[in-house]
Amino acid sequence: MNRLCLIAGSALLTFAATLPAAPTHPLPSFVGLAIADKNRPADDRALDDQRHPAAVLGFTGIKPGDVVVDLMPGKGYYTRLFSRMVGPKGKVYALQPSEMDKKAPKGLQSVRSFAGTEAYANVTVLVEPVAELKLPETVDVIWTSQNYHDLHDPFMGSPDMARLDKQLFDALKPGGTLIVLDHAAAAGTGISKTDDLHRIDPAAVKSELAAAGFQFEGESDALANPADDHTKGIYDAAIKGHTDRFIYKFRKP
Repeated sequence: MNRLCLIAGSALLTFAATLPAAPTHPLPSFVGLAIADKNRPADDRALDDQRHPAAVLGFTGIKPGDVVVDLMPGKGYYTRLFSRMVGPKGKVYALQPSEMDKKAPKGLQSVRSFAGTEAYANVTVLVEPVAELKLPETVDVIWTSQNYHDLHDPFMGSPDMARLDKQLFDALKPGGTLIVLDHAAAAGTGISKTDDLHRIDPAAVKSELAAAGFQFEGESDALANPADDHTKGIYDAAIKGHTDRFIYKFRKP
């Protein structure tokens, strides 16, 4: 009888181990509602499987009423989500360096198509030279996704990163956060792979932002991929959409 009990108990433990763990930090309702937004285009929804928006947005700490900058917003995947998250009392600035706009104009055309519409009335587009990025007000959060590495490249004019990072620091309210999501390069490569592989060594990002006065707050492994050996460009068919991506959060004291 005791043996039967032990077998049954072992089976129950095995079954329990296969169940998904309960989330330790429940997802805020406004994050779920942003992802479920009926106005999100099919192209954005198709990216959800590889971008894991629930985990990523939960990590940002963005909340209703916040003023958020989507720096180099691409086609606006995150811009739309932020717009819903901050709600009618918040604002989202889609800030595009003019150099990036010349390089990839279709992205901002997409953002302009919905910014200020009834569905996304709190979104404003700003286009400025990378060396002179300015905002109408101090903000709660600056976010940049898969583009921080581009700031180091010739097409952007290879801006003075110390000056640029200080501009971002000054644009934040005290206690505000800067979040960098980007494709990881191999450790020790610094900024040497930003132009050819479109990757950056996470340690280089930490170093640059620490020099500007930012405090490292934490990181998320929601988009990490240990199978990525960091040797391929991000558009290589073998890794496209599944690169090893880091997400770092920095705080202005």
